[in-house]
Amino acid sequence: MALTADIVRTWRAPRAVIRDLLDQGRREDRAVAFVMIACFLIFVAQWPRLSRIANGYEPSPWPPEINFEGMMTYTFYAVVIMLPLALYGMAAVAHLIAKAFRGQGSWYSARLSFFWALLTTTPLLLLHGLVRGFIGPGTQSILVGTVWALAFAYIWIQCMIASERGQ
Repeated sequence: MALTADIVRTWRAPRAVIRDLLDQGRREDRAVAFVMIACFLIFVAQWPRLSRIANGYEPSPWPPEINFEGMMTYTFYAVVIMLPLALYGMAAVAHLIAKAFRGQGSWYSARLSFFWALLTTTPLLLLHGLVRGFIGPGTQSILVGTVWALAFAYIWIQCMIASERGQ
């Protein structure tokens, strides 16, 4: 099935989708692709906020001599290069926690569950980026960010249950 169709289907039945992905066999290339696509989309979601900062609508967390291109460069490095490494570590910690609760999954299934949950919720992160860019920080941004966090947590937990218990 197409990736986008699986993403839409995950919002209705996350356990079924992760089982289908796991039934396709261990595919590390797929897990890496999921995390890299998700991180790139997270980077894209930062563009409106960075533009807002560069145009002076928000205070800059960077030194004054850094322009928009510099902000984009540092953000790209942080989100596309470093974040996937941190996400691998977080997936490993999640697997260890699942093992403590007698989880039967593998390191791969924990990675796939985490990366898939992140990828399926990136549309909300893109919306969050638009809200931050057009409206700025505030209640709307917090609301969209909270909805994303809850959706991510729900989908990730459902995927972890399916992958660790084999349900």
